[in-house]
Amino acid sequence: MRPFYRTADYGMKNSVGYLVRRTSNLVLPRFEALFADNELTFSQWIALMALREWRNCTSAEMARNICHDAGSLTRILDQLEQRSDTDRRAVRLTLTPRGAQLVESLMPRVVEFWNELLGDFSHAEIKTLIRLLTRLVTAAGGCRDEVGHARRRKQAREGARHREPAAQRRGRLS
Repeated sequence: MRPFYRTADYGMKNSVGYLVRRTSNLVLPRFEALFADNELTFSQWIALMALREWRNCTSAEMARNICHDAGSLTRILDQLEQRSDTDRRAVRLTLTPRGAQLVESLMPRVVEFWNELLGDFSHAEIKTLIRLLTRLVTAAGGCRDEVGHARRRKQAREGARHREPAAQRRGRLS
C-alpha cells in the first residue's frame, strides 16, 4: 500500500498523532471537571474502571494498560486502598464492592458526557472511530514492542562487544 503521508503535505492539521493528542488534551480537563464534586478523582475512577474491566491484575499490568507511570498509579492506589504490608507490585488487585458501586454510580455522567461530545456523529461513525482507534492502539503497542526488541538487540550487541577480547576489538574500525 502507498504511504499516506508525504513530507510535502504533512502538517498538524492532518497528523493523526497531533489530533489524538489534541483531543486528549481537550477532553481531559472536561473529565476532571466532571468529577470535581465527587469523592473520586477522574484518575481514581479510571483505575477502578480498569479493575472492573480486567477483574484482577497487578499494578504493573494496570499501569501499562492505562498508560500511567508506575509512580503516579501507586499514589492513586494508595488513595483507594486499605494499606497492607505486602509488596504491591506482585499483588493481584481486585475491585471491592464499594469500588464497583462508585464506578456504577458515576457511569451515567461519563456516558452522558460522551453522548453529548459525539452527538453530531452517527452510530456508524462512532463504531468506525472506535474500530480505527483500536487498530491504532494495537499498532502503536506493536511499535512499542519493536522499540523494546531493538533496544534489547542493541544492548546484547554492546554487551557482546564488551566481552570480546581486546585484540579482536583493536582490529575493527568502529
